[in-house]
Amino acid sequence: FAAFYAQSFKKVMRYLKLVFFVRVLSWFLIGLSILLIGDTNPSMTLLLIGIWLFVFSSAAGFGGIYFKEVIAKVFTKEQRGKSMSNKQLFASLGALLSGGIAGFVLENFEAPRSYAYLFMSSAILMSIGLWTFSTIDEPIKEDIQEREKSFLEFLKNSYQILKTNSRFKIQIAMTFLGFSFLLSLPFVIIKAKELVDLSGWVIGSFITVEMLGSVFGNFFVWKRLTYDYVLMMRVALIIFILIFCIAIFASNVWSFMIFFFLFGVARDGFRNADLNLVFEIAPESKRPVYVAISSTLTALGFVFSILGGWLLKWTSFESVFAITIALLLISFYLSLILKIDDNSSRMS
Repeated sequence: FAAFYAQSFKKVMRYLKLVFFVRVLSWFLIGLSILLIGDTNPSMTLLLIGIWLFVFSSAAGFGGIYFKEVIAKVFTKEQRGKSMSNKQLFASLGALLSGGIAGFVLENFEAPRSYAYLFMSSAILMSIGLWTFSTIDEPIKEDIQEREKSFLEFLKNSYQILKTNSRFKIQIAMTFLGFSFLLSLPFVIIKAKELVDLSGWVIGSFITVEMLGSVFGNFFVWKRLTYDYVLMMRVALIIFILIFCIAIFASNVWSFMIFFFLFGVARDGFRNADLNLVFEIAPESKRPVYVAISSTLTALGFVFSILGGWLLKWTSFESVFAITIALLLISFYLSLILKIDDNSSRMS
């Protein structure tokens, strides 16, 4: 729905600013609801958390289209990959710092006030970052698409795009199957719990190691592959396949540490490549539409976690991991037949 309107906009920053405001406000109101109501009425607190989370996430559905449009307009093909790597690099560093701050708050303030303070303070910090992004001088887009007369007509045209563009279909299928890592990811920690004495320190170490993997991958790997996003996707998929092979045989803390470190590396490369491949395939005038189609269809990959839980009821960890590897191999095969040339972004 956001793309239906965005395709005819010469600039989208003012709409993105509105999204930023709604997201910061809804996140802050989660904390405020916990602070003002909290334990006095747990059901009401939970309801308000659900409402504000819904608003927060719904705004992201619109914001993702506008954010990606700004990124595509401001940066060249080569700059986008490096910029996204830098973004992910500093996000990971921020996550490491945030973990320490969260630990201090949770240690020194009683629940539920501690959680309220975390939401409200993170909303303030979030607003600083989003305000900084909103100061970007967005170029005017001259090659725009005339909006359809109705949303139904827009959906029909979107289907025709998907039907006629073979590169786009391959990219969507490849990314969707790439999300099959979610089939197993939630259950790696459960396997670890059965084999290893998982203290709070060890679980925290897994998260820290994952962030360190993200930092390593963005600094030493993905920033150096930003001229070839197909290759970036292939490398990310190979690492995913490798780590689930490790997960099958993992039996001690260190093997799980290696898993989470390499997962942090692969995850950011997968995200970076996916974003930029859509930009490479989409013509400028229809870019918001292509982004919306890809985001909507590949988001269905999040159901893999539910499927993984169902499979685990009837099989074993090793079987679920093996199925994940098989799906990732299919995704890797699709990456081998996906061809992107210099004219791809001008083809419909």
